[in-house]
Amino acid sequence: MILRLIAALTLLALPARAELFTYPGGDQILTIYSSLDNHLAAPLIAGFQAQNPDVTVRYEELLTGELNDRIIRETDAGQPTADFAFSSAMDLQIKLANDGYAQPAVTSDSAGWPRWANWRDTAYALTFEPAVLVYHRPAFRDRPPPSSRFELVDWLAHGGAAVQGRVGTYDIERSAVGYLFLARDQEHFPDIWSVIAAMGRAGVQQFTTSQQILERVGDGRLLIGYNILGSYAADWARDHPHVGMVLPRDFTVVVSRVGLVPRAAARSDLGTRFLGFFMSRAGQTILAEELRLPAVSLEVADENSARAMQAALGAQLRPVPVSPGLLVYLDQAKRARLIQRWRGAIRGD
Repeated sequence: MILRLIAALTLLALPARAELFTYPGGDQILTIYSSLDNHLAAPLIAGFQAQNPDVTVRYEELLTGELNDRIIRETDAGQPTADFAFSSAMDLQIKLANDGYAQPAVTSDSAGWPRWANWRDTAYALTFEPAVLVYHRPAFRDRPPPSSRFELVDWLAHGGAAVQGRVGTYDIERSAVGYLFLARDQEHFPDIWSVIAAMGRAGVQQFTTSQQILERVGDGRLLIGYNILGSYAADWARDHPHVGMVLPRDFTVVVSRVGLVPRAAARSDLGTRFLGFFMSRAGQTILAEELRLPAVSLEVADENSARAMQAALGAQLRPVPVSPGLLVYLDQAKRARLIQRWRGAIRGD
């Protein structure tokens, strides 16, 4: 009932493709900047407001780069900014924290939060999202789909004309998550370029979004999608029976969406209160069960959680730590070299 009541939102168009959604409550105003789609965030906000009926939530949905730029611009101008920021751009969130645009925010769960997911009580990983292989189920009725990078290369090498132009992945020049996944692949598997070269020989198609790849795998235009964000793939597979997914058994990179309380927050107390709810058993359960985003909290044992995945897969999972090490991915010279090598491998140079 609460969710139905607050679903009557006030929608305003803002510059730079931002959208503002207002969830009416009490006199206290909590402002959130987030890259998460509003319809996905709604159950989490409902759960927070059920515990905090005195708080009205102003939820501004922005692209990751816009979110980052907005916090920097408003802080540098001496203006208040968001009370809580939540973004899928791990590197940009850590840069904000590292550059002094975030403040420490301690919750009742901070001390027990996984060490890799908490940087100085200032930036927290709040989701646990693996990179997966997706596949067109009808094409693999007579044999299992590839379950490792070696098996993917073998499938591409022996597939002949049937696989030409039917493998897809992110365009790493235009997809931040695609770039991050490839960079981590290179760190864990120095021979990753043989995999990219094999995809290049098979006429790999490149896309900017998960949805573009999943649509094509679903209808059979693509047979395999490589390094697809698992949260979107799992959600798509539930409604599209022709889409299957595999967590690569050689290693599976895991990324997270990162939350922080900006230094220039007008109501840092409310931002910290929302972070605390997000990290709580109640918030993380909503995240896993309703948003279908895997939870980080070790108190959540739902199959859509870090705890369940780690119990089943152990060292196969390679989460990206929330740390200044992420800043290397923002180095433009290193980025240019990685993209150049990507292009060369695709062309077969």
